Amino acid sequence: MNGCVTQLGFDPTEVTLTANKWIVGEVAQAVDDVARNIETMKFNEASSAAYHFVYDVFCDWYIEIAKPIFQGADEAAKAETRATTAWARDQILKILHPFMPYITEELWARIAEGGAQRETLLIEAPWPVVTAPAGAEAASAEMNWVIALVSGVRSVRTEMNVPPSAKIALLLKDPDPQTAERLARHKDVILQLARLTSVEAASTLPKGTAQFLVGETVAGLPLGDVIDFAKERTRLEKELKKATDEIARFDAKLGNEQFVAKAPEDVLTEQREKRLEAMATAARLKEAVARLAT
Repeated sequence: MNGCVTQLGFDPTEVTLTANKWIVGEVAQAVDDVARNIETMKFNEASSAAYHFVYDVFCDWYIEIAKPIFQGADEAAKAETRATTAWARDQILKILHPFMPYITEELWARIAEGGAQRETLLIEAPWPVVTAPAGAEAASAEMNWVIALVSGVRSVRTEMNVPPSAKIALLLKDPDPQTAERLARHKDVILQLARLTSVEAASTLPKGTAQFLVGETVAGLPLGDVIDFAKERTRLEKELKKATDEIARFDAKLGNEQFVAKAPEDVLTEQREKRLEAMATAARLKEAVARLAT
């Protein structure tokens, strides 16, 4: 799909696109994290590091960021991203092989059928040695900014009950030059991933704008024509009270010396975890109410 086949001679240190520099740097970090934990026999941490990279970084973000590039008109960018995607996928198979030997060996052979032939079986392939390209640290900061912006839009959409089908505008208030450059460079990706009609710089934010921070920049979603702010605030305050009451119940239980003394440890752990979840929910709802207030 999208022509992402393994290319002999591909050098990941020579990539030029910001997104590709970022993912090569992330691969290098994942390779080091997994290897270090395997060598010290911390197999749970090794598998967690592999899972985090594959699921949270490569699948959740890089593939989605690559799609607008594949759909664009810049042939050089598409070619580099295809090669980078295939290379990163091959490193993923190597990283996962200690934990999932059979399926990764099968995939290693099958995905080579449309591209470069494998020199060895995966079990005989050397552990990857990856050097991050020049500028990987700056690329990481930039792509993390893009991810934070898109995540912020998605959070506001969810919290404010904005219909999934509704495409809305995004405004960045008085962005500094670096932020303006990032916005221009990744505009297509941001529009597609955040389901926006437009994203622009603005000196003021209109009334009825839900606001959130991305770094030092205030971002705003004008939602006055999409949702009923008064009704939405009532709903959020009701949800916040529910979460606050739930926290109070957990506090009462965990503050009861007799309950703590008699309850099994797994029950206490479960109660503490649920309290943390309720606190996270309450914090998120407080932020949503604050956005409506401003």
